[in-house]
Amino acid sequence: MTEAAPAIPADLSFEDALARLEAIVQRLESGQAPLEESIGLYEQGAALKAHCEARLKDAQLRVEKIVVGPDGQARGVEPADFG
Repeated sequence: MTEAAPAIPADLSFEDALARLEAIVQRLESGQAPLEESIGLYEQGAALKAHCEARLKDAQLRVEKIVVGPDGQARGVEPADFG
């Protein structure tokens, strides 16, 4: 039976999570990991992928704002003005 994948710290940076994910992919692609380890690596990789996606979404929301037309319908996004 596989062990639970270690929890991903909420404050793990995108870059560190991506580096961990790349290392997992390399290990899996090498074909050298036993089956049980491969399953655990896959689970950890899935968690890291979700973490990276969430970090990217957060970053996107911080740098874009929705542009609403006069009819109240969204018509796109533009860079956010932080100044």
